[in-house]
Amino acid sequence: MALKLEMQGQTYGPFINEYTARDVMLFALGCGAGSDGKTELDYVYEKNLKVLPIFAATQIVDAEVTKTIDYGFNWGGSLHWGFDLQIHQPLPTNPGKLTTKVLLKGLFDRGEGRGCLAQHIGETFDEAGVKLFTNESWDCALYDGGFGGPKAPIDIVEIPERAPDFEVEQDIPLNQALIYRLSGDDHPQHVDWEYAQEFGHPKPNLHGVSTAGVACRHVIQAMFTGEPERLTRFKTRLTKSLYPGCRVKTQIWKWSENCVHFRVMDANDPETFYLNFGLVEWK
Repeated sequence: MALKLEMQGQTYGPFINEYTARDVMLFALGCGAGSDGKTELDYVYEKNLKVLPIFAATQIVDAEVTKTIDYGFNWGGSLHWGFDLQIHQPLPTNPGKLTTKVLLKGLFDRGEGRGCLAQHIGETFDEAGVKLFTNESWDCALYDGGFGGPKAPIDIVEIPERAPDFEVEQDIPLNQALIYRLSGDDHPQHVDWEYAQEFGHPKPNLHGVSTAGVACRHVIQAMFTGEPERLTRFKTRLTKSLYPGCRVKTQIWKWSENCVHFRVMDANDPETFYLNFGLVEWK
């Protein structure tokens, strides 16, 4: 199927999402919060509930949004490539209604056999019209390269060559993708073994936002424990599929007073990086 290049530059929506405290807690569980049953309970317990900031990404990385902005790509080769999330106002924990409009800013050609990159810009507002966050999200359609489009702009966050200042490790539960998909990303590659293997995966992989949610938790834990509302920016690239059951290590480097760079690797394989070129800022 030919790509629908005419969809570039168009804004879609509004996409309306009503959320509750239960949705916030379910999302955090899908990002590995509370996996030891005793820490990070503020993300999963209504007593002192706090929102894991990357919850904001669900407003654009969502099945309804993806199906609406279907620019003709092959679904089996669709992978989340990365995102740059800027939080203007912390999301309240009490129930609310969010409105998001999404611009398909551009389609970029990586070449035959390497895929098409799609750049989406989403802006989300609360019921009073206050802009809460902006999300620049990138998807890669592996089977749709070679259409003659422009190359994507180069945008790399530097990772220092020195040893990291902080490291946080965690096992990824075998059922983490099954939990995360209940937050709205129901692509079959994350649950259906036959489907995943048909498109080159040995087994279902973990959602990109769930993987990034693990890193988000780790950075907050290392830099401003218990205060997720301080986070103002989260940026990363997803560089390799992660399969539940592995152990990951988030490596964190202090960059400035309120900024770190990070990456997520396989704790047992120093050559395997699941997330790279990561950046977190806070106030």
